Amino acid sequence: MEGLFDYSLWGLFLASFLAATVVPFSSEALLTFLIANGTDPYSAVMVATAGNWLGGMSSFAIGYLGKWEWIEKYLRIKRETIERWHNRLYKRGAIFAFLCWLPAVGDIIAVGLGLLRANILITAIAMLAGKFIRYVIWGWLTGLVF
Repeated sequence: MEGLFDYSLWGLFLASFLAATVVPFSSEALLTFLIANGTDPYSAVMVATAGNWLGGMSSFAIGYLGKWEWIEKYLRIKRETIERWHNRLYKRGAIFAFLCWLPAVGDIIAVGLGLLRANILITAIAMLAGKFIRYVIWGWLTGLVF
């Protein structure tokens, strides 16, 4: 069944969301699998982007709330790591928000931007752009999109 009840797209959304938060998972692998097996590539890229962006924004929100216990427990990011990134994030917040898709450091960047109370709108737009471009480029490199 297509549209709202396409469970593969809901699975992609969930996987992409979790990949941007606490679960070390490759949402790109699932995106590739789904597109290669007949899922509309444009829908898949949009769904993966939305899930990953909302996951990144949830990390931003946890940082914004500033609960170190949550950050260390759920995101497994040490306070010292965020403190090391403080000056870089403070000076170039939008650029770093764009790079929240990066493996290993993306969560740290999102949480750090939240802790610094970076502008939510600028952070959200820059993060969305970075995550969208990442999935488009992934689809293009695998020959599945465009």
